Amino acid sequence: MRSRLLGIVLTLVVLVLLGLGVPLGRGMAQAEQQEMFLDRLTDTTRFASVAQRPFIDDQPEVLKPELRRYHELYGIRVALLGRDGQVVAASSDDVDVSAPEVADLVRGALAGRQPVAPELVMPWESTELVLAEPVLEAGEVRGAVVTFSPTSKTRGEVLLWWSVLLGGSLLVLVLGVFVALPLVRWTLRPVRRLDDATGRLLAAVVSGQPVEPVGSSDGPPELRQLSRSFDQMAANVGDVLAAQRAFVADASHQLRNPLTALKLRLSNLEDHVAGDGAAHQAAALDEANRLNRILDELLSMARAGAPSVDPVPVDVDRAVAGRLSAWQPAAAARDVHLVLDGEPGGRALVPPRGVETVLDALLDNALKFTSDGTLVRVDVRRRDGVVRLSVQDEGPGLAPEELDRATDRFWRSPAHQNVQGSGLGLALVRQIVERVNGSIRLDSPDGGGLRVTVGFPAV
Repeated sequence: MRSRLLGIVLTLVVLVLLGLGVPLGRGMAQAEQQEMFLDRLTDTTRFASVAQRPFIDDQPEVLKPELRRYHELYGIRVALLGRDGQVVAASSDDVDVSAPEVADLVRGALAGRQPVAPELVMPWESTELVLAEPVLEAGEVRGAVVTFSPTSKTRGEVLLWWSVLLGGSLLVLVLGVFVALPLVRWTLRPVRRLDDATGRLLAAVVSGQPVEPVGSSDGPPELRQLSRSFDQMAANVGDVLAAQRAFVADASHQLRNPLTALKLRLSNLEDHVAGDGAAHQAAALDEANRLNRILDELLSMARAGAPSVDPVPVDVDRAVAGRLSAWQPAAAARDVHLVLDGEPGGRALVPPRGVETVLDALLDNALKFTSDGTLVRVDVRRRDGVVRLSVQDEGPGLAPEELDRATDRFWRSPAHQNVQGSGLGLALVRQIVERVNGSIRLDSPDGGGLRVTVGFPAV
């Protein structure tokens, strides 16, 4: 945007320079040519006056020595023409008055017309200045004087003036660039801050961090007002999401007590219900347990996104070893082998108990969907300042179009609706990862199954 705005400013400067420079350059050329025209007209008039007596005496050839001397001194050829338009005396033998433009001027002079200034001669044109003036005696035309003046000196002076004008215009353009650059930076500084703030806004509000204000100390008044409006909007969005998290946490917490009482009452009915009622009592108890798991996951998500909980350096290897040991009995019950691969990951910046919560969610998903007697691989690697943790199972996996939706809250694949779960596990993982500006990626490895890879900033 800076380049476009600078281009607009420079285009306006160029247009102003052209609007002023072209008329000025043309005026300079006209002034130089007018000066040359008046000088040559004076000489031509003098020759016309001097030639009166020789024409009266019918002896125009007596002026040849003076014409030749004038030619040698100034390089200007002069010719005297009779009434019939024929040359009767000339400064040199190469004078030719038969050219169409010269013949027109000669006819005008023999008709008694005075010389007029010719059209503007440009520096790249090599034409001569031709003037023809009548020789008059008592108002009667006796002949004509024609001068052929080279224009090289005048054209050189015009070219010099134009070069000076062009150099001055280029200097003004360079100065315009130096003046425009700070102005463009000052104008776009609020825009750049708004662009940066927009990029940080989503990560900040999702992770529960306060949104850094853009500020409005400089820039055009309209952009300062826009910055203030953006800050107000960002603050409102942060407040709304904070209220939403607080509501989820409070609602989940408040629902636990009546839900626990409900589970207790359903358990107490176990010996008092028979027949179809026993089946309904067992189904109700399963639904109560499922609701209890959903509340636990909602509370975990609320804690993971709480702005008051700052990320801390965590020993990833130690946390991974502890969770694999805790999940080993559940895996052994299904003859599933938990395999740790990779390399030491070291320390990473994670919310408190974030690695444990992520592994619990990923291992729970893997054990739900993998078949008995298979492997669940846990891989830890440290690359380019990022600690990557992945969990891969050998289950049915997900379709390619479902991979992007798997981290949405409460989303479950239509093919897995009969598998117990709430659809909050991967959403919780994504929220923990985004809390520290990490990454999460789902893919289908060769051989089937699902692989979930998360990345945390290394410490």
